[in-house]
Amino acid sequence: MTIHSSPLPESRSNDSEKPGHGSAPPSHDSASPGCASTSPGPARRGWFGQFLRRLHFYAGIFVGPFILVAALSGALYALSPQLEKLVYADELSVPPAAETLPLADQVSAADNYIGPGHTISAVRPAPEPGATTRVMYADPELGESESRAVFVNPATAEVTGDLTVYGTSGALPLRTWIDQLHRGLHLGDFGRYYSELAASWLGIIAAAGLGLWVTRFVKARRKSTLLHPTTRHKGLRRTLSWHASVGVWVGIGMLFLSATGITWSQLGGDNVTKLREALDWTAPAVSTDLAESDGASGAGEHAHHQGAGDSTEADTTGPAVDPGDFDMMLSMARQINIDSTQVEILPPEDASQAWVVQEIQRSYPTQVDAVAFDPDTMEVTDQVDFSDYGHVSKLARWGIDIHMGTMFGLANQIVMFLVAIAIAAMVVWGYVMWWQRRPKHDPSRRFGITPARGVLRGAPWWGVAAVVVGAVAVGVLLPLVGLSLIAFVVVDVLLGARARRRSRS
Repeated sequence: MTIHSSPLPESRSNDSEKPGHGSAPPSHDSASPGCASTSPGPARRGWFGQFLRRLHFYAGIFVGPFILVAALSGALYALSPQLEKLVYADELSVPPAAETLPLADQVSAADNYIGPGHTISAVRPAPEPGATTRVMYADPELGESESRAVFVNPATAEVTGDLTVYGTSGALPLRTWIDQLHRGLHLGDFGRYYSELAASWLGIIAAAGLGLWVTRFVKARRKSTLLHPTTRHKGLRRTLSWHASVGVWVGIGMLFLSATGITWSQLGGDNVTKLREALDWTAPAVSTDLAESDGASGAGEHAHHQGAGDSTEADTTGPAVDPGDFDMMLSMARQINIDSTQVEILPPEDASQAWVVQEIQRSYPTQVDAVAFDPDTMEVTDQVDFSDYGHVSKLARWGIDIHMGTMFGLANQIVMFLVAIAIAAMVVWGYVMWWQRRPKHDPSRRFGITPARGVLRGAPWWGVAAVVVGAVAVGVLLPLVGLSLIAFVVVDVLLGARARRRSRS
């Protein structure tokens, strides 16, 4: 998912609608967005609805393409776990067996396959019968958060595959490709600005759209007609019916995808992280630092497991790892707090680091407990349980997992797929409404009718202040929203000036 998002480009109330449906008086025609030259009088009622309409229209028109791409790529990502199982069946699946070999034998088989000179970064034992074990190696030629995984049959120690995996999710190449498409269009860090713009504006557009729907719902005589699409009308009224009724049902999903999507963004995500740290809302992490480590001295009963002796070699290649250590660490962790079948064992990066055994089960119920062991004394140096997480940290964990479609398995993926497709459809309906609302009697005008300009001039002082303060706050928290909002205002002012010059000529 890698949103997941959609604009609701809607110019104003449907001028063909009956008063009972909450329609607003027709706006002035315009040659392009923002070209309507309207001079609002003194403070008037309904200014906030007109403000929401203009915000909804402008943001939808300009940000719509970004949200459409994010929605379609997010829908594809929602299907990626199932596609992954089909494409990589040979690497992921083996005949179920009643008995499995020790991890030492499986790791040794992977080491023999990959050859010397490679450092193990993690081992993920087979989570269930019929699944393979992953032995992952650090590779400087791979990208950030990527590692090379050798897949091993846990019953026979036969290597079944060798693939690049990405992140904690362990995504294989196909899902990684889709994820990178969704996050940044394969354009690197620069491309991630597209998804940040889409995620940031999605929530604003959805909130404005829901506000417009509420105003229509309050005024409507037959309220039930706003909860489902109409088949009685054609043209603009039918399009608006689909756009609004689908929007109200998936509106909460849009707000959710926006909020969780922002956490992955570069500028806004960094601000959210800083805010969580300031409020002490971050998730606890197990510490791997050995406070009383004596470097590579090798002291202790189990010093041979760490390759102590030649400190120069330890500094350049890291401590050697005995394959049997993985069985020992997993066995000790099972006696403490690790009871999930989905676990990851991480050897120390150097002699001053601890072993870590952590749960990686992101499906419900969430299991992400972790424990660290001193390799010399075999004592627990740190321990973090999911129950130690604060309420906000737990909500953040659950929100991200639902966004990625892992929380509730296939059902979660289907819901995310449907929400993403609905968002993409609303983008298309929004542009269709823009076309249907275009002035039809002036061939020189190709675009739609925009909401009236200058609605804030008719707002009370406190309303103007609230809008300005809210815009500044959102712009500071989400810089791309602030920059694009400034761009919208500049475009609006320029188009308004052009419209005034034409009216005088």
